[in-house]
Amino acid sequence: MSENAHRRWIIAAAAVAIGVPSILSVVPVAAATTPAANAKLSVRVFASGTAAMTQPDDITWLDGTVYAVWQNDIGPSGQPSPTGATASDVVGYNASGHRVAAWKVTGHADGIAADSATHQLIVTVNEDGNSSLFVISPEAPATRQVHHYEYNLNPLPHGGGTDAISVYRGVILISASAPTVANGPAVYRAELEGSIAVLQPVFFDNSTATVANVNSPSYNHHVALALTDPDSNEIVPASSPRFAGDFVLDSQGDEEQIYVAGADGATPRLSVLDLSQAVDDTAWVTNPKGTLFVTDGVDSEIFEVSGSFVTGAAYVAVTPGDANVPVDKPNCLGELDLRTGRIVPAVTTIQAKGLLFVP
Repeated sequence: MSENAHRRWIIAAAAVAIGVPSILSVVPVAAATTPAANAKLSVRVFASGTAAMTQPDDITWLDGTVYAVWQNDIGPSGQPSPTGATASDVVGYNASGHRVAAWKVTGHADGIAADSATHQLIVTVNEDGNSSLFVISPEAPATRQVHHYEYNLNPLPHGGGTDAISVYRGVILISASAPTVANGPAVYRAELEGSIAVLQPVFFDNSTATVANVNSPSYNHHVALALTDPDSNEIVPASSPRFAGDFVLDSQGDEEQIYVAGADGATPRLSVLDLSQAVDDTAWVTNPKGTLFVTDGVDSEIFEVSGSFVTGAAYVAVTPGDANVPVDKPNCLGELDLRTGRIVPAVTTIQAKGLLFVP
């Protein structure tokens, strides 16, 4: 049995054990054990891909609906998939995991964020180059729901593409991914004008930051960053015991998170947390009875994780094989110590990619 098949078999067994339906294959009764490394958490399949809809990545929540992007094997610069596909899927799901909305966007969809003030979704495509973004208005008439924006700068100053998106105090912030230029912008601020997204740098790959690891001899000292892999980003919720209200950028291959206070202003203040291993997305618990949604791009499934959460806990998509330290080891879901940067496994049966916590 392959590693992926074995892991799917364990997850299906766990669904039987915790009394929830599974859409996976038939499971021997003897295998009915919880899949979570943390016995207080349980896992079930929320939604699955199809032969034509594969590789879920980023995930968000807007007006009671969960939205995820599916990349469909399209290349990171928008290259057609092996089957000739050129468009990603953006799909909305209700609380039961049933599809309630879907759109096509040309390219390799990477980031998706919800703007609750405008009731819109923002999607970036092509993380390595040829990048642009789409705005989706689910409440608009069908012919006016999708609006495409080109960037005002081409090529982008950092030489790569764009990845994750967050709406921070009404400001659109976008990761400057796959840099090929030294010391270029790490994050852009975007303003939408007509069909153009006007970009301005927020901070740079070599900006100065304060060391945030409390167990480090350099704690509270200022250091120059040397970011090589800006990737996911999030807004830290008020429930977090540290960095509450900050914008956070993950530099995946550098095994660092950059926490930014005042990211919407002219003088952002940066803190750098060195991590014990590379991570992709991050999500914080805002309600102990909430649900953590996790995309798995290897098995083309979205999982929901529930159980005994602790308010303020930070979960991360652990990616052992990062851009700088290739390791033949699958992704998993981990829990992050925000004081030391240490990560411990939480669920080892999901090859975690995008994370979303819904209270």
